[in-house]
Amino acid sequence: MSGRPALHSDASAPRIAVVDGDQQHEVFDIVDISDGLIRARSAFLFECGEELNVRIDQGGSVSDAIARVRAHTGPRDAPITELELSDCAPMAAKGR
Repeated sequence: MSGRPALHSDASAPRIAVVDGDQQHEVFDIVDISDGLIRARSAFLFECGEELNVRIDQGGSVSDAIARVRAHTGPRDAPITELELSDCAPMAAKGR
C-alpha cells in the first residue's frame, strides 16, 4: 500500500472556522499553531491587517477569538497565511 502514513486522526486535528453571524465557514487548513499564531492555507486571500472572528477547535476544546491576518508567506502557488490571535476565550460547554 502506498501513500503517506497518517500523523494523527482527523478528529484530533485542530480546526479553525471563520464565524459570520450564526454561520461558520471552514476556509483554512491548519499547518501549525503556536504561541498565539496560526499558520494556515486557504483558497481565499485575505488582506494583511484584516480581522476575522474565528472559532478554534483543538483537542476537544473550543475557543472564539479574533484573528488578524499578519502576513502571507511561502511560494506563490501554495501561500501560507499567518493569523495572529487575540481576545481568545473558551466557549461554555453546550447543554451543561
